[in-house]
Amino acid sequence: MDTNLSTLRQEMDTPDQVEYDIIIKWLSEENIKKISSYLEEPSRMLEHRLRSYKIFLELPMPKWGPDLSKINFDDIVYFAKVKDIDKYKTSWEEVPEEIKKTYEKLWIPEAEAKYLAGAGWQFDAEMVYHRIQQRRADKGVIFEDMNEAVKKYPELVKKYFMKLIPPSDHKFAALHWAVWSWGTFIYIPKGVKVDQPLQAYFRMNIAWWGQFEHTLIILEDDTRGDYIEGCSAPIYRQISIHAWWVEIYVGKNSHMRYSSVENWSRNTYNLNTKRALVEENSYMEWIWGNLGSGVTMLYPASILKWDNSKADHIWVAVATKDQYQDVGSKVIHIGKNTSSTIVSKSISKDWGISVYRGLVEIRSSAQGAINSTECDALLLDDKSVSDTIPNIKVFNPTGVVAHEASAWKVDEDKLFYMMSRWLDEEHAMAMIVNGFISPVVKKLPLEYAGELNRLIEMEMEWSVG
Repeated sequence: MDTNLSTLRQEMDTPDQVEYDIIIKWLSEENIKKISSYLEEPSRMLEHRLRSYKIFLELPMPKWGPDLSKINFDDIVYFAKVKDIDKYKTSWEEVPEEIKKTYEKLWIPEAEAKYLAGAGWQFDAEMVYHRIQQRRADKGVIFEDMNEAVKKYPELVKKYFMKLIPPSDHKFAALHWAVWSWGTFIYIPKGVKVDQPLQAYFRMNIAWWGQFEHTLIILEDDTRGDYIEGCSAPIYRQISIHAWWVEIYVGKNSHMRYSSVENWSRNTYNLNTKRALVEENSYMEWIWGNLGSGVTMLYPASILKWDNSKADHIWVAVATKDQYQDVGSKVIHIGKNTSSTIVSKSISKDWGISVYRGLVEIRSSAQGAINSTECDALLLDDKSVSDTIPNIKVFNPTGVVAHEASAWKVDEDKLFYMMSRWLDEEHAMAMIVNGFISPVVKKLPLEYAGELNRLIEMEMEWSVG
């Protein structure tokens, strides 16, 4: 409902003093129609939304993994429009001052100036800033807000949108398609290589927030793309939902790198679905770090449909007090001579629960397919939990799968040795943790590698003694 704005504003009590013109709370067909109307969408998009909402009502909640029973869908704010922003700004100086302050605290404008090919920043339900380097645009690269792309590039969006993740996939897929707003659209035309990252940063700023941004990335043949997404939220007592969907299409002889660092607050249920379809002789990289959220369910997937396609999944998840990280990777081998690598790093402390849940499937058509999976868990105390739940399906006798899982505690001899070299226990522990996560950190751009290290160091405070 968006009628009693003053009451809702008081309830939300945002830490950044940002004013809103529109706030839609509670899930209903009427409110879905309002969201579509505010976004000025074509009628076909509203039809998608209403059909997805009906599917959402029919599907049950997931019965496996973390407990999701505390989620009340009628308590969630599904749309909020920031006052005085009718369209995103292309100049940083035009962004409202209170929003600028929030992003400047995160050093984001500085990062864009130094090394990004383009940047888009979403604040709650809408994109507030978006820009791409002119030399990239001159080559036909499209880097656009997703809602604007629906209107500007209807045929291109229609060809790919909702094709990898249908609303019938699961209950939160249907919810996403019913209420999604904003996000990122990237299109790289044939033969163009974007070797500088494009970046989007998503900020959840209000209590009871539901953020449902959508990312659609399309690489034509003989291209290269590099995309980074970052996320953060202030701390609240009220439950928030982040159900972010990513669809990636990698054309022939192409290379796509997708990186993300997610740092939600403990009140957030981080429930994401991300999938890539990889064509012949192409390579998909997933690199991500996940920490902060109370509950996470995240399993990026690569579908290696054509011959000689390849995927690497490399990530780290941190589970501390009141956190349940149920994360993993999925790779489906369909084409001949396909290959994949999964490297999972998890850190648990203070009763944190970390679970690797993965799928590797080699179909009967995948002659000569190879997969290597390595799951390493670091336990920093005797209270925390780490588990590995692999699902391996091989339907071709030439397929080769190697799965290795290990769980270990910090070596006291190693810790003592480092302390004998004039390091205190906290810094010695930090060095051991940094060494453990280095396969992930070294794959990230410098600024994001530094951010991930800082965030993990903050999570590791008081982990010794």
